Amino acid sequence: MTIGSTAQSIAFVNVTDRSRGVAFYRDVIGLDLLSSDGFGDVFAIGGAKLRLTAMPDYKPSGHPALGWEVADLTAAMAALTGRGIEFIIYPGFGQDSQGIWTSPDNSVKLAWFADPDGNVLMLSST
Repeated sequence: MTIGSTAQSIAFVNVTDRSRGVAFYRDVIGLDLLSSDGFGDVFAIGGAKLRLTAMPDYKPSGHPALGWEVADLTAAMAALTGRGIEFIIYPGFGQDSQGIWTSPDNSVKLAWFADPDGNVLMLSST
């Protein structure tokens, strides 16, 4: 047996404060909370699942932990900005004033933001 392309994916994001994490991913990002148990909280993300796990001493890596491919990057960014999200501009990375980085061949656009624990999240559009 192999995992193959039909197995459902589960992504994991660690948080230091479970209640704050649930509020952010449910109320700010807009994910559907599927379940909660003694170990974490599970959200629906595009046909897969995201599990938030509380780790009191967790420190994020600074690299994207989770991302979404969206049809309209600027519309998605506007919706999140309206919910209090600030997009990250990395000095010297060549992003525009909104925080959008465009690949040299103009085929991919990316934007980054962070959850309350500092996990970097990413939006992508092709």
